[in-house]
Amino acid sequence: MTIRVLLADDQALLRSTLALVIDREPDMEVVGEAGDGEEAVALAERHRPDVVLMDIRMPGTDGLEATTRILAREHAGDVRVIMLTTFELDEYVLGALRAGASGFLLKGVKPADLLDAIRLVAAGDALLAPSVTRRLLERFAALREPGHAVRQGLEELTPRELEVLTLVGSGLTNLEIAERLVLSPSTAKTHVNRVMMKLAVHERAQLVIAAYESGLVTPADGRRAR
Repeated sequence: MTIRVLLADDQALLRSTLALVIDREPDMEVVGEAGDGEEAVALAERHRPDVVLMDIRMPGTDGLEATTRILAREHAGDVRVIMLTTFELDEYVLGALRAGASGFLLKGVKPADLLDAIRLVAAGDALLAPSVTRRLLERFAALREPGHAVRQGLEELTPRELEVLTLVGSGLTNLEIAERLVLSPSTAKTHVNRVMMKLAVHERAQLVIAAYESGLVTPADGRRAR
């Protein structure tokens, strides 16, 4: 299966560089390039990509608004959005994760790590760059109270599901959760999916935020996980 990638960044040189890296891979292809958020929304509608690499800061419609609009569409399907940023701690990133983005990467990421990230997100797997994402959450998630839907969902979780949510919030993948709890990978994935359903979230990144906001995971817990 070929992973269809849409690039959205206002720097043409960066888009060209990313396209060269991605198009060299036999299992990937760039299906479109957008110079701003408005164009990204239109191209996502036209090409239905699997993954969108979305710059946060763009003129006009920025990456946050574009991500929200792309993921809010009824026919968004399985499209995944990876936010690209120059800054490790950018308040817009948290908003993007809340909107349903799958994670974020720094623009200085190594090509091999970028390709791995695209594959992981296309497969619906773990949150990207957990060590960097954790630093962002440490700064911003602690300032917010969990919403009503999250609080209500937490009350419905079983002890095992709370344990799974804590491990997801600590940055563990499904395979690592399975090993930690002595479960099969498929059972671990089932638990994660049930937690997502009960908390009414659609992305693993949103589970991480919920774990931090609810106090199940603290910055110290996140650091020990890796």
